[in-house]
Amino acid sequence: MVIKKRYHEGQESPPPAMDESWWEAVLAEEVAQGAPALSRASRPSARTAATLISNIDDSHEGEPETAALDWQKATELYEQDQVVSLHVTGCNRGGLLVNGEQLQGFVPISHLIESPCPTVDVEQWLANYVEQSLELKVIECDRERGRVVFSERAAQSSPGSRNLLLRNLNPGTCVVGIVTNITDFGIFVDLGGVEGLVHVSEISWGRVQHPAEVITLGQKVDVYVINVDPKRARVALSLKRLHPNPWETAESRYFPGQVTEAVITSIVPFGAFARLEEGLDGLIHVSEINPIDGEQRMVDCVQEGQRVTVRILHVDAAKQRLGLSLKLDSEAMPL
Repeated sequence: MVIKKRYHEGQESPPPAMDESWWEAVLAEEVAQGAPALSRASRPSARTAATLISNIDDSHEGEPETAALDWQKATELYEQDQVVSLHVTGCNRGGLLVNGEQLQGFVPISHLIESPCPTVDVEQWLANYVEQSLELKVIECDRERGRVVFSERAAQSSPGSRNLLLRNLNPGTCVVGIVTNITDFGIFVDLGGVEGLVHVSEISWGRVQHPAEVITLGQKVDVYVINVDPKRARVALSLKRLHPNPWETAESRYFPGQVTEAVITSIVPFGAFARLEEGLDGLIHVSEINPIDGEQRMVDCVQEGQRVTVRILHVDAAKQRLGLSLKLDSEAMPL
């Protein structure tokens, strides 16, 4: 049962739609590690993302050829939200290759019921699935792009539950779900028959290094529905949109020269990020620290979690940027 409630009473503006490039970028991040052609590039573009899954089979030379894919059967399984048992024939860092029943496709690692520990070799862990049979549901069937994507986690819900839920989900509402997977690019939330994605950019108005810093597996969360695509069973979710955007009023509450308290959230080679309040993180450049015993390195002067007094150098709400300094004397202020 999905619990709904309206986000911010009286808000009339509809939530912005998530265009296809957003989803393609997410897909690219999810399977990039499994596509051998990407080893020559640091990150796939949205254009290449569309063919990543369909090209993954090319990385398994020497494997026996599989029967032709029955697109009508794949489409029926997808539209009817039915469960099918398939054989795992191979793997790569992106997930598993499966076939059988005149079907073949890919199971992203994020859609397996179990998840590997951070210290485990992913490919070796996935290799244990080879020759096993998995109960799966089709979560994407795109004949034009030549790809079928399966999910083991989706198969845990009863047949037809996805279609019913997608008909009842509405953008602009808040629903309750359970966190089922945490990845570098975001978190997956089970809404009771379909999983939605909270992209890392939608977790907080502030800076998030990794979703695991703020979310735990199995956690019950309220999420805001940004967009629903029933045809492709895609649900874009947000955590940060449950709260007002603090940047909208930042320039009226903070100003250059103001001295306030902050908490160091992360240390980087060029400085440190400090949080003034939830959702408002600013940068203390390495040039804006007070050297301790001659040391100019940020790591020698502050630690994560440390509460410090900072002077605000500039506030740019439009770009969501805050410049901070540990030099509190007015002479250190830029002209």
